[in-house]
Amino acid sequence: MNKIIPILLVVILCSCSTQQIKTSDISRPPDTTVSIINQKLRHHSKLHFGDAAAQNTGEEENLLPRITRYLKQGIASWYGPGFHGKKTASGEIYDMYAMTAAHNTLPIPSYARVTNLENQRSVIVRINDRGPFHGNRVMDLSYAAAKKLDLQQAGTGTVEIKAIAPEQALTQQQNTAEKQEKSVYLQVGSFDNKKKALKLQNKIAANHLPQSKILPSKLKGSTLYKVQMGPIKTPESVHKLNLQLAKLGITATQFVTGPDQRQISVIQ
Repeated sequence: MNKIIPILLVVILCSCSTQQIKTSDISRPPDTTVSIINQKLRHHSKLHFGDAAAQNTGEEENLLPRITRYLKQGIASWYGPGFHGKKTASGEIYDMYAMTAAHNTLPIPSYARVTNLENQRSVIVRINDRGPFHGNRVMDLSYAAAKKLDLQQAGTGTVEIKAIAPEQALTQQQNTAEKQEKSVYLQVGSFDNKKKALKLQNKIAANHLPQSKILPSKLKGSTLYKVQMGPIKTPESVHKLNLQLAKLGITATQFVTGPDQRQISVIQ
């Protein structure tokens, strides 16, 4: 009888496997030969350190200086069509045309400046996934980030990774927007159904938050209705706004630039 119990425990543990994400309803990824990429950054107002959220703002502030001291060189690769449309470790849907990356230890979400040491091109990416899981590679870049660094053809390259604070990422985007005579807005939702966008807009208005706008955006024959607020002037103002939105269950916010509010542009 004593010998049977350990065997039963092994059988029970083996049966407790992780359920895989269904991919049957995921649309076919765009053709990677079409360069419809830009450098717009997604942003979550609250920084979570590791895979679990810090308990309070004080803990986050104490950890941030340690995180931003992270500096490492190594081989980076990129991942694209095989993962496009699937869930990342953060729970977000992976978008190969967004400026994101996978890293094994940096917090989710957090930001890093990645420099191709062969040509000195740099990009800022948001960490929203775990990986890579191949030998000595230090980071998996999205297709968009790899394209900006000119790594997409070779598949890998030697890079330097420098963790940065969210405020630095926001400041860079604001500087870029200013040079282009544009502004930075907070996007709080994007829908393929206008009624859903109106429902979110009404929810925001009913809670006496700043006015939001719905902007239709057409891409490849389909229309997305984007709910946006702003323009955003300071990191403090967007942090306060995101805290208010979080109380309403609205947490998947990101920065976009105007005036046309589109997140995708053609690289010349």
